[in-house]
Amino acid sequence: MRLPSSLRIATGVAAVLLFSLPAPAGDNKENDPDQIGNRKVDNGPNLFSIEKEIALGKQLAAQVERQAKIIDEPVVAEYVNRLGQNLVRNSDAKVPFIIKVIDTEDVNAFALPGGFFYVNSGLIMKADTEAELAAVMAHEIAHVAARHGTRQATKTELAQMATIPLIFYGGWAGFGARQAANVLIPLSFLHFSQGYESEADKLGLQYMYKAGYDPNAFVDFFEKLQALEKKKQGTMNKLFSDHPPTASRIVAIQKQIQEHLKDRPEYVETTSEFNDVKARLMAMHNRKADQQIDPNKPRLVRKPGSGAGGAKDGTSSGASEDDRPTLRKRPNDQGAPPPDNPPSTNLPSSGPQGTN
Repeated sequence: MRLPSSLRIATGVAAVLLFSLPAPAGDNKENDPDQIGNRKVDNGPNLFSIEKEIALGKQLAAQVERQAKIIDEPVVAEYVNRLGQNLVRNSDAKVPFIIKVIDTEDVNAFALPGGFFYVNSGLIMKADTEAELAAVMAHEIAHVAARHGTRQATKTELAQMATIPLIFYGGWAGFGARQAANVLIPLSFLHFSQGYESEADKLGLQYMYKAGYDPNAFVDFFEKLQALEKKKQGTMNKLFSDHPPTASRIVAIQKQIQEHLKDRPEYVETTSEFNDVKARLMAMHNRKADQQIDPNKPRLVRKPGSGAGGAKDGTSSGASEDDRPTLRKRPNDQGAPPPDNPPSTNLPSSGPQGTN
């Protein structure tokens, strides 16, 4: 006898729930970096096979690359890929990774289901060390290793029994993927739950630690973003939009480091390759900014000999010196340097100074 479709769906859901239960609470493998690769970190219901997850990621990656500019500069592309693949080898991921760099100053990185991973050039330029860059990348790799995207999609499926949603990972910046690539994905699928973010923090710490990096760089980058936000409100509107690097989150990361990651005699902090790649990207973005200057727009030209070396672009202006206003302070202004041509002594000290 053939069961009604609604009953078949309910039976399938029950089977998924039954055979996808989390690991026992007493399992300490999840906190032991020596068990990386020999444990299961993608516990929980998942309607997607590995093959379907890769196919979904491939579809989304095609959308991203149709609308985002990928940096194909060999030194940059090879370095970021090699750094990422080293982290992947020291992770629980079961899928191969394809890692590329997007040309945008947004400080972000995001991964798609199935191991399609994108790092924004802005993230590399904002990081001070290779270890800080590795921390962000390890966090994103953790989302893929734990299959957070398809597990989250499964929860939606079980609740709605609707069509397969298109999911973006957004661990470090939930809205960054959409904003960087202009890919229209429902906002409800652009961020993870607090539980998934905490798990990615924990796993990411272990992955970068096993790869030889100082796990404290994870905390350093969080604290840097906090300082930037205090200095300029709105800095983190894109970064950590749903789960910002709060004090409690930083404390949780520090606790993981203290309790589960044994001190090592030395760590990788940074490399000359990182410095070279960062310098290349800075030069690329500076050149791009220079090229975007409209030659027809008015420019501020400083008076020769004022210490600014003339025009910003190094060219001379056709105007005479008398046409270039120079602001001078009064001699009795507090902290003001003495003027080039002091007024005669019979003038009142409070009298106004002219401009040339």
